[in-house]
Amino acid sequence: MQSVADSPTSAAAEINRNLTAEQKIAFLRDMFRIRRFEQVALKCYNQGKMGGFLHLYIGQESVAVGTISLLGENDHVITAYRDHGHALAVGMSMNECMAELFGKATGCSKGKGGSMHFFAPDKNYWGGHGIVAGQTPLGLGLAYALKYKGLRGCCLCYMGDGAVNQGVFHESLNIASLWDIPVIYIIENNQYSMGTSLERSSAFKNSLSERAEGYNIAWDSFNGEDIYEIRAKTQIAVDRAHNESRPSVLEIATYRYYGHSVADANAKKYRSAQEIEDYKTNHDPLRIWQKTLIEEGVIDEATAHQLDLDAKHEADEAVKFAEESPFPTEADIFKDVYYEVDNETGSGKRGKHFFND
Repeated sequence: MQSVADSPTSAAAEINRNLTAEQKIAFLRDMFRIRRFEQVALKCYNQGKMGGFLHLYIGQESVAVGTISLLGENDHVITAYRDHGHALAVGMSMNECMAELFGKATGCSKGKGGSMHFFAPDKNYWGGHGIVAGQTPLGLGLAYALKYKGLRGCCLCYMGDGAVNQGVFHESLNIASLWDIPVIYIIENNQYSMGTSLERSSAFKNSLSERAEGYNIAWDSFNGEDIYEIRAKTQIAVDRAHNESRPSVLEIATYRYYGHSVADANAKKYRSAQEIEDYKTNHDPLRIWQKTLIEEGVIDEATAHQLDLDAKHEADEAVKFAEESPFPTEADIFKDVYYEVDNETGSGKRGKHFFND
């Protein structure tokens, strides 16, 4: 089985040659927005303004921005609990996302989902899911629906390296291959599960994505530091899904600067401070993309600095919006449970929610 890597890559790839200066700057802006959002969210969480869990995307921004930039009208996105970066990359506002973290009624899930359950169906974004690998059969279902309806599209289904050992993921791969489903599983390999290194948690020969061989699925494993490379490699899988209705498994190497979640108290014990600092200094996707654009003459240092300041201001304003927003009322507790009830469909009125109109 050939890897999906057998094609032109990086800046020379057609998908990147056609980028405008404005699009390239937008990628940097989006990455700054994600990082500043996460930094401010961490500050507020530590101040006790949020409840629940908080899984930060700092260090992985290029993966969401680069892959999602390739999608069109009939392409969909679903991910796990580290979902803030993907939400902002698909175009969700900081206000609705921050309000959700604060548990406010103005949040994207009306304050009922929290950090792990951001949703924006109007943007083809289907969450945020807290169960490890629980989104993988859902991503399969989204892609199946596209095929069933005869739509030319795909579903990007993101997961962490710790999810590859869950049985439901392998069941999803089996069906995806048997039924020719246009789903693209993206393993964001940030090197660690909750508190365990990749080598100690997963058995593999060369890469995690190579497991796709057993299901006759095309795969690739590549570096997630550079947006050019991410776009070039991912576009091959998108074309395969669109044109052949075939699945792919992509493993993108990345790194999280903080713990698995804020509750991960041992984040600096199972890896060295030197390792973390090396990634921040030499492998940071924001630094790399900013340096690339400066070398290309697309922006200068001052412009990049202003993009960062704008993102920080937007994040601070989102906190203000969240703090000033109301909490859901007690009367809202039974809302948003069943679509049929909320929309007063015939089945909702009869109490038969699933199989009867």
